[in-house]
Amino acid sequence: MDIKKDNTNQNNFSESILKGRMAETLVEELLKKSGNTVYRFGYEAIMQNLTQIKKSFDIHSEMGEKIRTIPDFVVVDGNGALTLLEVKFRWNGQLHIEDKERLKRIRSFWNPRMIFVNCYTKPFFRISDGKYIDEKGELISKPLMEEAQWNISPTNYIEFEALVEKYLKPTLWPESSKQEGLAG
Repeated sequence: MDIKKDNTNQNNFSESILKGRMAETLVEELLKKSGNTVYRFGYEAIMQNLTQIKKSFDIHSEMGEKIRTIPDFVVVDGNGALTLLEVKFRWNGQLHIEDKERLKRIRSFWNPRMIFVNCYTKPFFRISDGKYIDEKGELISKPLMEEAQWNISPTNYIEFEALVEKYLKPTLWPESSKQEGLAG
């Protein structure tokens, strides 16, 4: 069995959403534990209010696209600096086919910093600024621990990598593979 196979096709939509929300929560709690103030911002947070105007709201218009790409968080660091932050879960750290265009839209509307969470290769948390993707279509990022702005201690970081291993990594392989010893 090829364990590098993209399991996205095997997971249902609800499971993908759950993993994404878990990644967002892990990042949110890591940043809070490091002394930052984190506010939920994103599309999901404001969608409840938009349902009131749903009939006049065209999600495929430019304004609709801008709203759909609202970053997940506003982070206020210890010095009071505000940062827009988007969190993406990519099980193996590789971008999806549609990410190139999606990241281009997000950048043009908001230009947030991005944290990519994966559960396949350490470091599980990587951060990207600005361009996001190089000329070859590869993600431009660095380990989150190299980011000084949010004052993340190695102890806190290790704690949250352990949570990725405990709650996200076991979802990579079907039970039969785990039993056969291929997952470990």
